[in-house]
Amino acid sequence: MEPSVEANGRIARISAHLFPPNLQMEDGSALRRADCRAKGGAPGFKVAILGAAGGIGQPLAMLMKINPLVSVLHLYDVVNAPGVTADISHMDTGAVVRGFLGQPQLESALTGIDLVIIPAGVPRKPGMTRDDLFNINAGIVRTLCEGIAKACPKAIVNLISNPVNSTVPIAAEVFKKAGTYDPKRLLGVTMLDVVRANTFVAEVLGLDPREVDVPVVGGHAGVTILPLLSQVKPPCSFTKEETEYLTNRIQNGGTEVVEAKAGAGSATLSMAYAAVKFADACLRGLRGDAGVVECAFVASEVTELPFFATKVRLGRNGADEIYQLGPLNEYERVGLEKAKRELAASIQKGVSFIKK
Repeated sequence: MEPSVEANGRIARISAHLFPPNLQMEDGSALRRADCRAKGGAPGFKVAILGAAGGIGQPLAMLMKINPLVSVLHLYDVVNAPGVTADISHMDTGAVVRGFLGQPQLESALTGIDLVIIPAGVPRKPGMTRDDLFNINAGIVRTLCEGIAKACPKAIVNLISNPVNSTVPIAAEVFKKAGTYDPKRLLGVTMLDVVRANTFVAEVLGLDPREVDVPVVGGHAGVTILPLLSQVKPPCSFTKEETEYLTNRIQNGGTEVVEAKAGAGSATLSMAYAAVKFADACLRGLRGDAGVVECAFVASEVTELPFFATKVRLGRNGADEIYQLGPLNEYERVGLEKAKRELAASIQKGVSFIKK
């Protein structure tokens, strides 16, 4: 008696697990283990993480595997992607996980993807500014965005690689060159500034951070990070000393972690948490949920600068609506001018990198 089609399928699945053709990785073998279960995957979105084996990438991949809105999770990196993929793929949640190693597999990693999250690049060491990362990370972001333009030009892109103030303009120029640029779909992730602001403000107010909402605008480095403490929810007022303490701590939160890690890297765990919080908002927007509003660094006409972080409403096309700054107090107006000066230079640096 011939075994049924279903039994054959089961046998193939088992043998694929016993003799894995390179652990859940894409390759040319007859039976790819990655294909075994994909058809039964949960309804949801397809997400790719570029730089999934790095310090941010690994906890980010783990948290995205837990997210019920994700049905397929593609993990790409130039090193160690097979190991991270094998490890994450054992988690008993709905998302089907596939790994991709090295640039020849970038296009496969991106085909059919709805949301791309990019934490790829090198981290800061003590004494480095985010700008010191520019020379290495600019090239990485360019290459990855060329892949996106080719394989999934309609995907929403969440860019984490620092310096965000320069890498977002780089990505925009790459997409313009390729003729695929949609400013709504390119979002620089500044959510960690908001997460820190919520935490530090809650500490000062003696509240649960989950009850606090602090808008943070401008950019994602030093003085370009501008927390609007006059607009905190729930409404409250701060003394001049509190305002200065909070603003400085929020602006230098990244450096606080870099120094505490003493050469062992920069913020990776809180960054992964913030990235997932933002990615989840993007996915809820894609699903059509109403009133999803978060801060992000986007192409914007809120100021005279081509890019700026403010609150945006996330919808089916990414940043469907960009909100104005709202009323600022004197301290914030001075801070805004400082932020804009530095931000203008960082943006120009990114644009010139592609146009040179």
